[in-house]
Amino acid sequence: MFIGLSEMHARTREHDWASTPVGPVETWPQSLKALVRTLLSSSYPMVLTWGPSFTQFYNDAYSKLIGDGHPAALGLDIRITLAASWDTLGPMIHQVMTTGVANWTPALMLLMERSGYREEAYFSVSHAPAEDDEGRIVGMLAVCSEVTQQLLGERRTRLLRDLASRAAETRSVEKTCRDVAAAISGHPLDVPFALIYLRGPDGRTFTRHGTIGLEEENPSSPATVDVEKEGDGIWCLRSAAAGETILLGDVERRVTLTGGPWKDPVHSALVMPIASSGQTAPLGVLVVGLSPNRALDEGYRSFCELLAGQVSVALRNSRAYEEERQRAEALAELDRAKTTFFSNISHEFRTPLTLMLGPVEHLLAGNAGPMPEAARSELEVLHRNAGRLLRLVNTLLDFSRLEAGRLEAHYAPLELSALTADLASSFRSTVERAGLELTVDCPPLSRPVYLDRDSWEKVVLNLISNAFKFTFEGEISVRTRERNGRAVLEVKDTGTGIAASELPRIFERFHRVKDTRSRTHEGTGIGLSLVQELVELHGGTVSVDSTEGQGTTFTIELPFDSVHLPPERIRAPDTLRATTTGAAPYIQEASRWSNEEVPGPRAPRPDNAPVTGSPPRGRVLLADDNADMRDYIRRVLSSEFEVEAVADGQAALESALAHPPDLVLSDVMMPRLDGVGLLRALRAAPHTKDLPILLLSARAGEEATLEGLASGADDYLIKPFSARELLARVRTRFELMRMRQEVARERARVEHLMEAVRARDDFLTVASHELKTPLTSFQLNLNAIERGLSHLSQHSVGERLDVARRSVRRLARLIETLLDVSQLTTGRLQLEPERVDLASLVGEVVADSQDEARRQGTSLNVHIESPLTGCFDRDRMEQAVHHLVSNALKFGQGRPVEVSLRSNGNGAVLTVVDHGIGIPPADRARIFERFERAVSVRNFGGLGLGLWVTRQVVEAHQGAIHVEDTPGGGATFHVQLPRHGRGEGPGTPPN
Repeated sequence: MFIGLSEMHARTREHDWASTPVGPVETWPQSLKALVRTLLSSSYPMVLTWGPSFTQFYNDAYSKLIGDGHPAALGLDIRITLAASWDTLGPMIHQVMTTGVANWTPALMLLMERSGYREEAYFSVSHAPAEDDEGRIVGMLAVCSEVTQQLLGERRTRLLRDLASRAAETRSVEKTCRDVAAAISGHPLDVPFALIYLRGPDGRTFTRHGTIGLEEENPSSPATVDVEKEGDGIWCLRSAAAGETILLGDVERRVTLTGGPWKDPVHSALVMPIASSGQTAPLGVLVVGLSPNRALDEGYRSFCELLAGQVSVALRNSRAYEEERQRAEALAELDRAKTTFFSNISHEFRTPLTLMLGPVEHLLAGNAGPMPEAARSELEVLHRNAGRLLRLVNTLLDFSRLEAGRLEAHYAPLELSALTADLASSFRSTVERAGLELTVDCPPLSRPVYLDRDSWEKVVLNLISNAFKFTFEGEISVRTRERNGRAVLEVKDTGTGIAASELPRIFERFHRVKDTRSRTHEGTGIGLSLVQELVELHGGTVSVDSTEGQGTTFTIELPFDSVHLPPERIRAPDTLRATTTGAAPYIQEASRWSNEEVPGPRAPRPDNAPVTGSPPRGRVLLADDNADMRDYIRRVLSSEFEVEAVADGQAALESALAHPPDLVLSDVMMPRLDGVGLLRALRAAPHTKDLPILLLSARAGEEATLEGLASGADDYLIKPFSARELLARVRTRFELMRMRQEVARERARVEHLMEAVRARDDFLTVASHELKTPLTSFQLNLNAIERGLSHLSQHSVGERLDVARRSVRRLARLIETLLDVSQLTTGRLQLEPERVDLASLVGEVVADSQDEARRQGTSLNVHIESPLTGCFDRDRMEQAVHHLVSNALKFGQGRPVEVSLRSNGNGAVLTVVDHGIGIPPADRARIFERFERAVSVRNFGGLGLGLWVTRQVVEAHQGAIHVEDTPGGGATFHVQLPRHGRGEGPGTPPN
């Protein structure tokens, strides 16, 4: 019955059952034996009690559930083993043994004393009656499993999930702390108490913002703690605020608290930092009390850390929310101050503008008598721009009134279609001059609409001028209709359109769509925002529909009735003026947008044209989208410079790349391509990268100036500027440009001279060395011959004379080479062509070189296709072939050298191959230049002129020479020469 390999098989087999109430094993009934056999062989936790003494039997799985109670529990009364939880289990077991009905209890909480403390544990338990051989109930068989970790995990997850959901909410820090405390207080079994302390602005004072399980007036939870004075205090705040997690094991010394299911004293707590974002100091400290009925295992510690993390996230979100709210309040206050400022400054602007416009209008009307045309033109510019400034001031004033709620609009029932048609038609001449079509389709509506005439004028004029600004071809249409009981205005164009990403922001204040083609880049960015505000003031709505590259439609819908309007603002129709007066400034400004200069072809001065009087005038390229500004700058500069004016940066870039000017003068804010973009494009182009560039901008201040210069501009001029300042800046740039050009020319000349001197010195040094070597050898051998003629053998004399002859020939070749350098450098090389058999010539050179090949231990192999007759300069070709063969022998390192000559159609190909040190690829492009030698051969001596002379000779014969690698190592030279017929010959090469 006890046969098995498990621990409990062994223990049951060895147990002294005779000393227990069940007696020796031999006396056990078969039913008990069967139950014990089944129990021991099961892997599921099982325990069996038998007899009135509740003697217990259990298996290996159950032994792990009772902890320290094993192995003493075997054969012992179960009421002793489970005494701590018998109050719960006893009645359940008694009922089963009395009624014979089994039970099942999931997640039953039991008090266990199996690990040295009163432990909160959970078990799913099934009790079944156990019968003897006669069928009497004499015991109980229990099958159980521990679900403590599962239940604790679910319970703790609920708390963390609740905190996570609260962390996503936007609320103040105080409310967040209250919500966190409320959530934690709902789980006293896991967190019997907790404290939340947050760091103050001074970094040293910690203030209590949450208390769970403690009274707020408890001395153990002070409202504030100064960690500089009090150190760690009661709860080790200073250490935790430094980022350290502290385990306190003496909580009962600090505060008397109970916790857990059975209200046992709380002994331990974790003090953890509440992390902040980034690397900054923690936000505060979280004190978490630990259950007296659960050990601080890995799961419990992880739960506490996650709890602190969730508290940190919630507090960080609330801090961010409060900071954002404070920023919003500050911005709102700033916005109110800005609105007040706009209102005040707009009023102040109107007085001087009125005093400017009045006298100018008086003069233009001729009330002061006739005036010169030039003066009238200047006054018209002044009047036009003063009017524009007044319109901008009025727009700012209207906007500030709307923001402050002080716009005094008066509404009256008006014919919306007639008023709109009148306003739209005033643009007709301007639109048609620009090559566009204006369609006004405004049939009468069924009834009047309550409008503030001035406000409606601003709405219509802003929309039409905006359409004209962004439309370059096609049409602009203005339509009024009735739809769904509302009056509808549509302003549609076929212009550049608006990107889909920009549509949600199109009505935002000060928002301007970037990188969109327009007639001008000027504007405040409040026109469409003002339209929306004014339409909403009428109880209407405005929307936009646009496709980039196809056009835009603005739609306004207004109600017919007046129930949405303040009754005190409604007036009778006859109390208001019946004509429109506000269109003139809009039309004047739009008319200037279409007045764009198109740069025509520039007629360059012929190089041989006579120069008389003053030096040539410098050319200035001016880019500015304001027509009046272009006219003004052109008049100022045209007295001294040739000025080309264009309306945007793209036109300036195209002109500058086609015909680079001497100086570029550009506004910063322009359509299509702004000034900074123009600057970068010009700096990127090789032939315009050094152009002097001056930027013009209305942004004042040192920061704007530094930003302009940092972008790469040579100078930065802030509007408004005087004519004298503009002229002075441009003159200075021209003078600096001329000085730089002169310095560059002088530097180039000096560098050229220095290079020539260095080349001469190098040449003379090498030439001296090379000339001395054969001369010395020649002299020594002649001296030896003279001294030893009397007693030397004829063979010895011959050898010495051969050495002398070779030295003389080498010296002659060096001298010829030096003469060639002089002739080739000055362009005085003259060929003397004659009928020559090139095969015979190459053979003679190779034969002359055989002695040198034998001395170097090299085989000189020849493959010549004969005859190859052509028109060549014999001496020069012999010189070229000799240079190639001697180089091959010199650098071949004793390996075979092959020389071949073959015909190639009407030409001949000479190939010289060596298997020596070769020529690195990096050196091949320069070895045919004067005094140049490959890096690999610089230790071999030489002038670096042989290949240069060879190339000059070959090219003088209208041929070509190139070098390539020899397979396996070495260099292969190929010479291609044409064979001229009788009477033809190569020409003289150019200098």
